[in-house]
Amino acid sequence: MSAAVSPPIRVLVVEDDPVAADAHALYVGRVPGFAVAGVAHSRGEAVRALDRGPVDLLLLDLYLPDGHGLQLVRSIRGAGHTADVIAVTSARDLAVVREGVSLGVVQYVLKPFTFATLRDRLTRYAEFRASVGEASGQDEVDRALSALRTPQPAALPKGLSAPTLEAVTRALRESPAGTTAAAAAAALGISRITARRYLEHLVSAGRAERTPQYGQVGRPELHYRWIPVRKG
Repeated sequence: MSAAVSPPIRVLVVEDDPVAADAHALYVGRVPGFAVAGVAHSRGEAVRALDRGPVDLLLLDLYLPDGHGLQLVRSIRGAGHTADVIAVTSARDLAVVREGVSLGVVQYVLKPFTFATLRDRLTRYAEFRASVGEASGQDEVDRALSALRTPQPAALPKGLSAPTLEAVTRALRESPAGTTAAAAAAALGISRITARRYLEHLVSAGRAERTPQYGQVGRPELHYRWIPVRKG
């Protein structure tokens, strides 16, 4: 008899920027053992999503159009929701970090971040969540908690920067028909070679796909298209 397969950890992405929300949801969907339960762009949408169905984990932006993310955490705790929280933010105020810890925020991820960084956080969270039963002693408690401690964020490939990657990602996401390296370079004021490196990185990360564009003289030009988020 085969072993039972654990259900995926259901994640609600709460992020007011549609481009970032789609990127975060795509990241979550690519990590084994996790599924996107929904995407919310405000506190109100998040509360309604939590009321509609079960959620195990919130990937929560702290700055929302209708209030701070920690206010959302307080309100859902008061309503009896027990979902864990990973905060996603550009804020570096340690007082906010301490307050989040007191409310049950288990991880912080600073923007901008790569897929590898979030994958590491989610994998460690899954290890922590899998710790069940009674600990035999202090060492076992320490091991369970250590799963949430993370090393330095994963670096981008040499020569790539997070701000430029964010700009290229946004340009591609906002081009429903896709784009070429030349078009992206012209729009962003960077070289065609640079634009292509970032677009190829997005392809390698599973966030974009490329196809040759024929019908022109000479070599066909590569055409890049954003891969829509698949919710599960």
